[in-house]
Amino acid sequence: MEFGIATATAADAWKLVERAEALGFTSAWFYDTQMLSADCFVAMGAAAVKTDRIRMGTGVLIPTNRIAPVTANALASLNHLAPGRIDFGVGTGFTGRRAMGMGAMKLADMEDYIRVVRGLIAGETLEAEFEGKPRKIRFLNPELGLINTQDDIPLHVSAYGPRSRALTAKLDAGWLNFVGDVDSAATGAAAMRDSWTGAGRAASDLKATAFALGCLLADGEPFDSPRAMAQAGPRAAVVLHRAADEAIAGLLNSSGIPDAAAAAVAGYVAHAMNYEPADAKYLENHRGHLMFVKPEERQYVTAELIRDTSFTSTEAELKTRIGDLRDSGYTQFTIQIVPGQEAAIEDWGRIAKAFG
Repeated sequence: MEFGIATATAADAWKLVERAEALGFTSAWFYDTQMLSADCFVAMGAAAVKTDRIRMGTGVLIPTNRIAPVTANALASLNHLAPGRIDFGVGTGFTGRRAMGMGAMKLADMEDYIRVVRGLIAGETLEAEFEGKPRKIRFLNPELGLINTQDDIPLHVSAYGPRSRALTAKLDAGWLNFVGDVDSAATGAAAMRDSWTGAGRAASDLKATAFALGCLLADGEPFDSPRAMAQAGPRAAVVLHRAADEAIAGLLNSSGIPDAAAAAVAGYVAHAMNYEPADAKYLENHRGHLMFVKPEERQYVTAELIRDTSFTSTEAELKTRIGDLRDSGYTQFTIQIVPGQEAAIEDWGRIAKAFG
């Protein structure tokens, strides 16, 4: 099983990626959340010139936030800096869109976007719509060597529902899934495998990456210790943010609410209904999303919520849980390193080493 890191992108994330490479991590994924973190392509460019082996991917890029030719050009530019080490991760959007008060984009629109990006990188002349009109486009002078369209840039799709899983299989893409517990992660992997083999593909060819947050606990350390709150609390808070989105704007809450945390989630939703400005409560709701626990939401991020939504446990237990993910079909475990908690990469590096 491979191990990767994810970063709530900082412009100098290359420092973390450089350390990840030294520890043996095989991939670094950069969040594309323009209202919350730094630009992923700026950070990936810096990391590309500071590393030699580790792969770097958008984890994940949201099509509505960048026109397809710009994305194709950025990926091909990175591919010139780090030939054959770039991954194109894409999804319909959660954080980067909800931070602007919007739900997910249409799956069909994402599929067409992928068509354009991949076609341009493949050297095709193709047609795409801009400002309401179809236009023929292509890279005009790739032979100058300013970009690299020769080395492969694999596609990875963030997919949670049956239609997006079917699209992943149709496109022969890697699969990206955010996980919090082994049982639901395994259920998702089985569903993805069914979609994959149903499209006529060999199960052994599926590349499946599990994204998680968590904290390696010392013996007797509680699930809501200061370290666990900092490293895993932001993942638990996603449950709060999703529930508030549903209550405030009717946006789909697909993650569910753990029974043990129902009262805490309800308390946060009641709190979030008072956020200002009244016509943009999403601004405060998503502040700090996947980065830190806001002071006012701390009381709702309980030990039980951290336990049930993240990979937080002792080293022995984490090894067992990650092994279970591997056995259910995941080929990479990716842990997000939270801003200000960069030292945690040493803990996860030790666990990665145990998997050889």
